[in-house]
Amino acid sequence: MDPEQIATLIRQGLNCTHLQVAGDGRHFEAVVVSAEFAGKSRILRHQRVNQTIKPQLDSGELHALSLKTYTPEEWSARG
Repeated sequence: MDPEQIATLIRQGLNCTHLQVAGDGRHFEAVVVSAEFAGKSRILRHQRVNQTIKPQLDSGELHALSLKTYTPEEWSARG
């Protein structure tokens, strides 16, 4: 898998206002900004993103994805 493939999967399953995925082909990191995260804990946010890539995680095609998740307001406040 490459970062763009992962980004496509996340975008297909989650309405994102900002999405950035980087990685080396086996380990990846993503910054995901979505209004869906409002009022949700970090764990629930991560679970929501992981739902979008579950088949790839289950098959081992995607080994590791480190997540940073924000609401649009939290993202804007970061500057």
